[in-house]
Amino acid sequence: MPQPRHATLATVALILGGVAIGTTEFVTMGLLPDIAAGVGVDIPSAGHTISAYAAGVVVGAPLLAVLGATWPRKMLLVGLMAAFTVGNVLSAAAPDYATLVAARFLAGLPHGAFFGVAALVAVDLAVRGQAGRAVGRVMLGIPIANVLGVPGATWLGQTLGWRAAYWLVTVLGVATIILIAYAVPHLPRDRSRTVRNELSALTSLQVWLTLGVGAVGFGGMFAMYSYIAPTVTDVTGLPASAVPLFLLVFGLSGFAGNLVAGRMGDWSVIRSVVIGIAGLGVSLAIFAVAAPYAVPALVVLAMTSVLASVLVINLQLRLMQVAGTAQTLAAAGNHAALNLANALGAWVGGLVIAAGYGYTAPSLVGAGLAVVGLGILAVSVLVHRRDHPGRATLRPAGAPEASAAEPVGAAPVS
Repeated sequence: MPQPRHATLATVALILGGVAIGTTEFVTMGLLPDIAAGVGVDIPSAGHTISAYAAGVVVGAPLLAVLGATWPRKMLLVGLMAAFTVGNVLSAAAPDYATLVAARFLAGLPHGAFFGVAALVAVDLAVRGQAGRAVGRVMLGIPIANVLGVPGATWLGQTLGWRAAYWLVTVLGVATIILIAYAVPHLPRDRSRTVRNELSALTSLQVWLTLGVGAVGFGGMFAMYSYIAPTVTDVTGLPASAVPLFLLVFGLSGFAGNLVAGRMGDWSVIRSVVIGIAGLGVSLAIFAVAAPYAVPALVVLAMTSVLASVLVINLQLRLMQVAGTAQTLAAAGNHAALNLANALGAWVGGLVIAAGYGYTAPSLVGAGLAVVGLGILAVSVLVHRRDHPGRATLRPAGAPEASAAEPVGAAPVS
Protein backbone atom coordinates (compact mmCIF):
# COMPACT_ATOMS: atom_id res chain seq x y z
CA MET A 1 0.00 0.00 0.00
CA PRO A 2 1.48 3.41 -0.97
CA GLN A 3 2.15 6.09 1.63
CA PRO A 4 -0.84 8.44 2.13
CA ARG A 5 1.08 11.39 0.62
CA HIS A 6 1.78 9.52 -2.58
CA ALA A 7 -1.73 8.10 -2.71
CA THR A 8 -3.09 11.65 -2.50
CA LEU A 9 -0.69 12.92 -5.19
CA ALA A 10 -1.58 9.94 -7.37
CA THR A 11 -5.26 10.84 -7.06
CA VAL A 12 -4.45 14.47 -7.93
CA ALA A 13 -2.56 13.27 -11.02
CA LEU A 14 -5.54 11.20 -12.19
CA ILE A 15 -7.95 14.06 -11.52
CA LEU A 16 -5.72 16.46 -13.48
CA GLY A 17 -5.78 14.06 -16.43
CA GLY A 18 -9.57 14.10 -16.24
CA VAL A 19 -9.58 17.91 -16.22
CA ALA A 20 -7.46 17.93 -19.39
CA ILE A 21 -9.72 15.39 -21.10
CA GLY A 22 -12.93 17.10 -20.02
CA THR A 23 -11.64 20.48 -21.17
CA THR A 24 -10.68 19.33 -24.64
CA GLU A 25 -13.94 17.39 -25.05
CA PHE A 26 -16.24 20.34 -24.32
CA VAL A 27 -14.25 23.47 -25.20
CA THR A 28 -14.75 22.85 -28.93
CA MET A 29 -18.48 23.50 -28.50
CA GLY A 30 -17.86 26.98 -27.14
CA LEU A 31 -15.35 27.86 -29.86
CA LEU A 32 -17.16 26.49 -32.92
CA PRO A 33 -17.59 29.88 -34.66
CA ASP A 34 -13.92 30.71 -34.08
CA ILE A 35 -12.77 27.29 -35.29
CA ALA A 36 -15.01 27.48 -38.36
CA ALA A 37 -13.59 30.87 -39.32
CA GLY A 38 -10.05 29.71 -38.58
CA VAL A 39 -10.11 26.72 -40.92
CA GLY A 40 -12.44 28.23 -43.52
CA VAL A 41 -15.61 26.13 -43.11
CA ASP A 42 -19.16 26.78 -41.94
CA ILE A 43 -20.25 26.12 -38.37
CA PRO A 44 -22.09 22.81 -39.09
CA SER A 45 -18.94 21.49 -40.76
CA ALA A 46 -16.84 22.64 -37.81
CA GLY A 47 -19.23 20.67 -35.61
CA HIS A 48 -17.90 17.49 -37.21
CA THR A 49 -14.76 17.99 -35.12
CA ILE A 50 -16.93 17.25 -32.07
CA SER A 51 -18.24 14.10 -33.72
CA ALA A 52 -14.69 13.08 -34.66
CA TYR A 53 -13.60 13.30 -31.02
CA ALA A 54 -16.59 11.23 -29.87
CA ALA A 55 -15.85 8.65 -32.56
CA GLY A 56 -12.28 8.47 -31.29
CA VAL A 57 -13.55 7.73 -27.78
CA VAL A 58 -15.86 4.96 -28.98
CA VAL A 59 -13.13 3.33 -31.09
CA GLY A 60 -10.22 3.91 -28.73
CA ALA A 61 -11.78 2.80 -25.44
CA PRO A 62 -12.03 -0.92 -26.24
CA LEU A 63 -9.10 -1.00 -28.68
CA LEU A 64 -6.50 0.59 -26.40
CA ALA A 65 -7.82 -1.23 -23.35
CA VAL A 66 -7.22 -4.57 -25.07
CA LEU A 67 -3.85 -3.61 -26.55
CA GLY A 68 -2.68 -2.28 -23.19
CA ALA A 69 -3.95 -5.23 -21.16
CA THR A 70 -0.47 -6.63 -20.54
CA TRP A 71 1.13 -3.26 -19.66
CA PRO A 72 1.75 -2.18 -16.06
CA ARG A 73 -1.00 0.30 -15.30
CA LYS A 74 1.34 3.19 -14.50
CA MET A 75 3.09 2.80 -17.85
CA LEU A 76 -0.26 2.53 -19.61
CA LEU A 77 -1.52 5.74 -17.99
CA VAL A 78 1.61 7.62 -19.08
CA GLY A 79 1.30 6.24 -22.62
CA LEU A 80 -2.37 7.13 -22.89
CA MET A 81 -1.82 10.69 -21.65
CA ALA A 82 1.16 11.07 -24.01
CA ALA A 83 -1.02 10.04 -26.97
CA PHE A 84 -3.75 12.40 -25.79
CA THR A 85 -1.24 15.26 -25.56
CA VAL A 86 0.06 14.59 -29.08
CA GLY A 87 -3.52 14.68 -30.38
CA ASN A 88 -4.01 18.11 -28.85
CA VAL A 89 -0.69 19.41 -30.20
CA LEU A 90 -1.85 18.33 -33.65
CA SER A 91 -5.22 20.01 -33.04
CA ALA A 92 -3.57 23.29 -32.06
CA ALA A 93 -1.22 23.19 -35.03
CA ALA A 94 -3.69 21.87 -37.64
CA PRO A 95 -3.19 23.84 -40.88
CA ASP A 96 -6.58 22.94 -42.38
CA TYR A 97 -9.99 21.44 -41.68
CA ALA A 98 -9.20 17.85 -42.68
CA THR A 99 -6.13 17.76 -40.44
CA LEU A 100 -8.13 19.18 -37.54
CA VAL A 101 -10.82 16.51 -37.87
CA ALA A 102 -8.15 13.78 -37.91
CA ALA A 103 -6.39 15.36 -34.92
CA ARG A 104 -9.61 15.47 -32.90
CA PHE A 105 -10.20 11.79 -33.65
CA LEU A 106 -6.69 10.97 -32.44
CA ALA A 107 -7.14 13.09 -29.31
CA GLY A 108 -10.30 11.15 -28.46
CA LEU A 109 -8.74 7.69 -28.77
CA PRO A 110 -7.15 7.57 -25.26
CA HIS A 111 -10.15 9.16 -23.49
CA GLY A 112 -12.08 6.07 -22.39
CA ALA A 113 -9.06 3.89 -21.72
CA PHE A 114 -7.51 6.58 -19.49
CA PHE A 115 -10.62 6.92 -17.35
CA GLY A 116 -11.05 3.15 -17.21
CA VAL A 117 -7.46 2.49 -16.10
CA ALA A 118 -7.59 5.46 -13.69
CA ALA A 119 -10.64 3.92 -12.01
CA LEU A 120 -8.83 0.59 -11.64
CA VAL A 121 -5.74 2.26 -10.19
CA ALA A 122 -7.94 4.23 -7.78
CA VAL A 123 -9.43 0.97 -6.48
CA ASP A 124 -5.95 -0.57 -6.19
CA LEU A 125 -4.89 2.37 -4.00
CA ALA A 126 -8.10 2.60 -1.99
CA VAL A 127 -8.54 1.81 1.68
CA ARG A 128 -10.52 -1.39 2.13
CA GLY A 129 -14.25 -0.72 1.72
CA GLN A 130 -13.77 2.69 0.07
CA ALA A 131 -13.40 1.78 -3.60
CA GLY A 132 -16.54 3.67 -4.57
CA ARG A 133 -15.29 6.87 -3.01
CA ALA A 134 -11.91 6.40 -4.69
CA VAL A 135 -13.51 6.05 -8.14
CA GLY A 136 -15.75 9.05 -7.44
CA ARG A 137 -12.68 11.16 -6.60
CA VAL A 138 -10.70 10.33 -9.73
CA MET A 139 -13.78 11.07 -11.84
CA LEU A 140 -13.92 14.62 -10.46
CA GLY A 141 -11.89 15.77 -13.47
CA ILE A 142 -14.94 16.14 -15.72
CA PRO A 143 -16.99 18.36 -13.36
CA ILE A 144 -13.89 20.41 -12.53
CA ALA A 145 -13.33 20.84 -16.25
CA ASN A 146 -16.94 21.98 -16.70
CA VAL A 147 -16.61 24.52 -13.88
CA LEU A 148 -13.08 25.83 -14.50
CA GLY A 149 -11.32 24.24 -17.47
CA VAL A 150 -13.89 24.78 -20.19
CA PRO A 151 -14.79 28.39 -19.30
CA GLY A 152 -11.09 29.25 -18.91
CA ALA A 153 -10.05 27.58 -22.15
CA THR A 154 -13.01 29.16 -23.98
CA TRP A 155 -12.04 32.62 -22.76
CA LEU A 156 -8.43 31.98 -23.75
CA GLY A 157 -9.50 30.78 -27.19
CA GLN A 158 -11.74 33.79 -27.75
CA THR A 159 -9.00 36.16 -26.59
CA LEU A 160 -5.88 34.68 -28.17
CA GLY A 161 -7.39 32.56 -30.93
CA TRP A 162 -9.01 29.13 -30.83
CA ARG A 163 -5.68 27.30 -31.06
CA ALA A 164 -4.72 28.65 -27.61
CA ALA A 165 -7.41 26.46 -26.01
CA TYR A 166 -5.75 23.30 -27.33
CA TRP A 167 -2.31 24.57 -26.31
CA LEU A 168 -3.68 24.98 -22.78
CA VAL A 169 -4.90 21.38 -22.84
CA THR A 170 -1.44 20.34 -24.06
CA VAL A 171 0.13 21.99 -21.01
CA LEU A 172 -2.34 20.16 -18.75
CA GLY A 173 -1.47 16.90 -20.50
CA VAL A 174 2.28 17.37 -19.97
CA ALA A 175 1.72 18.27 -16.32
CA THR A 176 -0.37 15.10 -15.90
CA ILE A 177 2.36 12.92 -17.41
CA ILE A 178 4.95 14.37 -15.03
CA LEU A 179 2.73 13.96 -11.99
CA ILE A 180 1.74 10.38 -12.87
CA ALA A 181 5.38 9.46 -13.42
CA TYR A 182 6.25 10.86 -9.99
CA ALA A 183 3.27 10.02 -7.82
CA VAL A 184 1.52 6.88 -9.11
CA PRO A 185 3.26 3.88 -7.56
CA HIS A 186 4.47 1.00 -9.66
CA LEU A 187 1.86 -1.72 -9.37
CA PRO A 188 3.29 -5.09 -10.46
CA ARG A 189 1.64 -6.43 -13.57
CA ASP A 190 -0.82 -9.22 -12.97
CA ARG A 191 0.32 -12.03 -15.28
CA SER A 192 -3.27 -13.20 -15.57
CA ARG A 193 -4.15 -10.03 -17.51
CA THR A 194 -3.92 -11.00 -21.15
CA VAL A 195 -5.49 -9.85 -24.39
CA ARG A 196 -7.51 -13.06 -24.46
CA ASN A 197 -8.85 -12.47 -20.95
CA GLU A 198 -9.78 -8.89 -21.79
CA LEU A 199 -11.64 -10.01 -24.90
CA SER A 200 -13.64 -12.38 -22.71
CA ALA A 201 -15.69 -9.35 -21.67
CA LEU A 202 -17.25 -9.41 -25.13
CA THR A 203 -18.81 -12.79 -24.32
CA SER A 204 -20.39 -11.60 -21.06
CA LEU A 205 -24.10 -10.85 -21.25
CA GLN A 206 -23.87 -8.85 -18.02
CA VAL A 207 -21.18 -6.58 -19.47
CA TRP A 208 -23.31 -5.91 -22.55
CA LEU A 209 -26.43 -5.27 -20.46
CA THR A 210 -24.57 -2.82 -18.21
CA LEU A 211 -23.13 -1.02 -21.24
CA GLY A 212 -26.66 -0.88 -22.63
CA VAL A 213 -27.93 0.82 -19.48
CA GLY A 214 -25.34 3.55 -20.01
CA ALA A 215 -25.67 3.88 -23.77
CA VAL A 216 -29.48 4.16 -23.69
CA GLY A 217 -30.43 5.30 -20.19
CA PHE A 218 -27.78 7.99 -19.88
CA GLY A 219 -28.73 9.24 -23.33
CA GLY A 220 -31.74 10.81 -21.64
CA MET A 221 -29.54 13.36 -19.91
CA PHE A 222 -27.89 14.36 -23.19
CA ALA A 223 -31.28 14.67 -24.89
CA MET A 224 -32.04 17.50 -22.49
CA TYR A 225 -28.59 19.01 -21.90
CA SER A 226 -27.63 19.23 -25.58
CA TYR A 227 -30.36 21.87 -26.00
CA ILE A 228 -30.05 23.66 -22.67
CA ALA A 229 -29.03 27.01 -24.25
CA PRO A 230 -32.12 27.47 -26.46
CA THR A 231 -34.28 26.08 -23.64
CA VAL A 232 -33.03 28.82 -21.29
CA THR A 233 -33.60 31.58 -23.85
CA ASP A 234 -36.76 30.39 -25.63
CA VAL A 235 -38.63 28.52 -22.87
CA THR A 236 -37.42 30.07 -19.62
CA GLY A 237 -37.34 33.46 -21.32
CA LEU A 238 -33.96 34.55 -19.96
CA PRO A 239 -31.27 36.41 -21.90
CA ALA A 240 -28.35 34.49 -23.40
CA SER A 241 -26.17 35.86 -20.59
CA ALA A 242 -28.04 33.54 -18.19
CA VAL A 243 -26.90 30.39 -19.99
CA PRO A 244 -23.44 30.33 -18.30
CA LEU A 245 -25.19 30.39 -14.92
CA PHE A 246 -27.15 27.27 -15.82
CA LEU A 247 -23.97 25.60 -17.06
CA LEU A 248 -22.14 26.57 -13.86
CA VAL A 249 -24.92 25.13 -11.69
CA PHE A 250 -24.83 21.93 -13.73
CA GLY A 251 -21.05 21.65 -13.34
CA LEU A 252 -21.01 22.37 -9.60
CA SER A 253 -23.83 19.90 -9.02
CA GLY A 254 -21.92 17.26 -10.98
CA PHE A 255 -18.92 17.86 -8.73
CA ALA A 256 -21.04 17.28 -5.63
CA GLY A 257 -22.72 14.33 -7.30
CA ASN A 258 -19.39 12.57 -7.86
CA LEU A 259 -18.61 12.73 -4.14
CA VAL A 260 -22.07 11.47 -3.21
CA ALA A 261 -21.93 8.75 -5.87
CA GLY A 262 -18.73 7.24 -4.49
CA ARG A 263 -20.17 6.90 -1.00
CA MET A 264 -23.36 5.42 -2.42
CA GLY A 265 -21.28 2.89 -4.34
CA ASP A 266 -19.60 1.78 -1.13
CA TRP A 267 -23.10 1.26 0.27
CA SER A 268 -24.61 -0.60 -2.69
CA VAL A 269 -23.68 -0.39 -6.36
CA ILE A 270 -26.80 -1.92 -7.85
CA ARG A 271 -29.16 0.11 -5.67
CA SER A 272 -27.21 3.25 -6.57
CA VAL A 273 -27.58 2.50 -10.28
CA VAL A 274 -31.33 2.04 -9.78
CA ILE A 275 -31.59 5.31 -7.85
CA GLY A 276 -29.47 7.11 -10.44
CA ILE A 277 -31.37 6.03 -13.52
CA ALA A 278 -34.88 6.11 -12.00
CA GLY A 279 -34.20 9.49 -10.43
CA LEU A 280 -32.77 10.76 -13.70
CA GLY A 281 -35.96 9.80 -15.52
CA VAL A 282 -38.13 11.55 -12.92
CA SER A 283 -36.00 14.71 -12.89
CA LEU A 284 -36.04 14.94 -16.70
CA ALA A 285 -39.84 14.69 -16.72
CA ILE A 286 -40.06 17.37 -14.04
CA PHE A 287 -37.67 19.62 -15.97
CA ALA A 288 -40.09 19.70 -18.90
CA VAL A 289 -42.66 21.22 -16.53
CA ALA A 290 -40.24 23.45 -14.60
CA ALA A 291 -38.37 24.85 -17.62
CA PRO A 292 -40.54 28.01 -18.00
CA TYR A 293 -39.66 29.09 -14.44
CA ALA A 294 -36.08 30.17 -13.77
CA VAL A 295 -35.54 29.10 -10.15
CA PRO A 296 -37.38 25.75 -10.37
CA ALA A 297 -35.56 25.03 -13.63
CA LEU A 298 -32.18 25.66 -11.96
CA VAL A 299 -33.10 23.46 -8.99
CA VAL A 300 -34.23 20.57 -11.20
CA LEU A 301 -31.18 20.95 -13.44
CA ALA A 302 -28.95 20.65 -10.36
CA MET A 303 -30.84 17.55 -9.24
CA THR A 304 -30.47 16.05 -12.73
CA SER A 305 -26.71 16.64 -12.67
CA VAL A 306 -26.31 14.97 -9.27
CA LEU A 307 -28.32 11.92 -10.36
CA ALA A 308 -26.39 11.70 -13.63
CA SER A 309 -23.14 11.54 -11.64
CA VAL A 310 -24.55 8.85 -9.36
CA LEU A 311 -25.45 6.81 -12.44
CA VAL A 312 -22.11 7.22 -14.23
CA ILE A 313 -19.89 6.38 -11.26
CA ASN A 314 -21.92 3.36 -10.25
CA LEU A 315 -22.16 2.05 -13.80
CA GLN A 316 -18.35 2.15 -13.75
CA LEU A 317 -18.33 0.14 -10.52
CA ARG A 318 -20.99 -2.24 -11.83
CA LEU A 319 -18.86 -3.02 -14.88
CA MET A 320 -15.90 -3.70 -12.61
CA GLN A 321 -18.11 -6.18 -10.72
CA VAL A 322 -19.37 -8.13 -13.71
CA ALA A 323 -16.24 -8.09 -15.88
CA GLY A 324 -14.39 -10.93 -14.16
CA THR A 325 -10.79 -10.88 -15.45
CA ALA A 326 -11.58 -8.39 -18.24
CA GLN A 327 -11.27 -5.37 -15.96
CA THR A 328 -9.51 -2.92 -18.27
CA LEU A 329 -11.79 -3.41 -21.27
CA ALA A 330 -14.95 -3.24 -19.17
CA ALA A 331 -13.88 -0.13 -17.27
CA ALA A 332 -12.90 1.65 -20.48
CA GLY A 333 -16.05 0.47 -22.24
CA ASN A 334 -18.17 2.55 -19.88
CA HIS A 335 -16.88 5.72 -21.51
CA ALA A 336 -17.50 4.40 -24.99
CA ALA A 337 -21.09 3.68 -23.94
CA LEU A 338 -21.47 7.19 -22.49
CA ASN A 339 -20.30 8.75 -25.74
CA LEU A 340 -22.84 6.66 -27.62
CA ALA A 341 -25.38 8.02 -25.13
CA ASN A 342 -24.23 11.52 -26.02
CA ALA A 343 -24.80 10.90 -29.72
CA LEU A 344 -28.14 9.11 -29.19
CA GLY A 345 -29.57 11.74 -26.85
CA ALA A 346 -28.58 14.69 -28.99
CA TRP A 347 -29.92 12.99 -32.13
CA VAL A 348 -33.29 11.98 -30.66
CA GLY A 349 -33.67 15.37 -28.99
CA GLY A 350 -33.03 17.06 -32.31
CA LEU A 351 -35.64 14.91 -34.02
CA VAL A 352 -38.46 15.96 -31.69
CA ILE A 353 -37.45 19.62 -31.92
CA ALA A 354 -37.38 19.42 -35.72
CA ALA A 355 -40.83 17.80 -35.59
CA GLY A 356 -42.15 20.96 -33.94
CA TYR A 357 -42.66 19.73 -30.37
CA GLY A 358 -40.52 22.47 -28.82
CA TYR A 359 -37.50 22.59 -26.56
CA THR A 360 -39.12 20.83 -23.61
CA ALA A 361 -39.78 17.73 -25.71
CA PRO A 362 -36.16 16.44 -25.47
CA SER A 363 -36.53 16.25 -21.68
CA LEU A 364 -39.61 14.06 -22.04
CA VAL A 365 -37.84 11.90 -24.60
CA GLY A 366 -34.90 11.73 -22.19
CA ALA A 367 -37.22 10.48 -19.46
CA GLY A 368 -38.37 7.76 -21.85
CA LEU A 369 -34.78 6.74 -22.58
CA ALA A 370 -34.13 6.51 -18.83
CA VAL A 371 -37.12 4.20 -18.48
CA VAL A 372 -35.74 1.97 -21.24
CA GLY A 373 -32.36 1.96 -19.46
CA LEU A 374 -34.09 0.97 -16.22
CA GLY A 375 -35.73 -1.90 -18.10
CA ILE A 376 -32.32 -3.10 -19.34
CA LEU A 377 -31.03 -2.94 -15.76
CA ALA A 378 -33.99 -5.01 -14.58
CA VAL A 379 -33.08 -7.68 -17.13
CA SER A 380 -29.49 -7.62 -15.83
CA VAL A 381 -30.63 -8.22 -12.26
CA LEU A 382 -33.03 -10.98 -13.31
CA VAL A 383 -30.28 -12.72 -15.31
CA HIS A 384 -27.99 -12.57 -12.30
CA ARG A 385 -30.62 -14.07 -10.01
CA ARG A 386 -31.30 -16.80 -12.56
CA ASP A 387 -27.62 -17.67 -12.92
CA HIS A 388 -26.77 -17.31 -9.22
CA PRO A 389 -29.86 -18.11 -7.16
CA GLY A 390 -29.52 -17.04 -3.56
CA ARG A 391 -26.51 -14.83 -4.23
CA ALA A 392 -26.47 -11.05 -3.85
CA THR A 393 -25.61 -8.82 -6.76
CA LEU A 394 -22.82 -7.05 -4.83
CA ARG A 395 -19.27 -8.36 -5.07
CA PRO A 396 -15.79 -7.01 -4.64
CA ALA A 397 -14.87 -4.79 -7.59
CA GLY A 398 -13.26 -7.03 -10.14
CA ALA A 399 -14.46 -10.29 -8.66
CA PRO A 400 -16.35 -12.71 -10.92
CA GLU A 401 -20.09 -12.88 -10.59
CA ALA A 402 -20.13 -16.09 -8.62
CA SER A 403 -18.10 -14.71 -5.72
CA ALA A 404 -19.59 -14.13 -2.32
CA ALA A 405 -21.45 -10.95 -1.59
CA GLU A 406 -19.27 -8.14 -0.22
CA PRO A 407 -19.21 -4.37 -0.57
CA VAL A 408 -17.45 -3.03 -3.63
CA GLY A 409 -13.80 -2.45 -2.86
CA ALA A 410 -13.50 -5.18 -0.24
CA ALA A 411 -10.66 -6.50 -2.37
CA PRO A 412 -8.35 -4.57 -4.69
CA VAL A 413 -8.81 -4.85 -8.42
CA SER A 414 -5.97 -6.75 -10.00
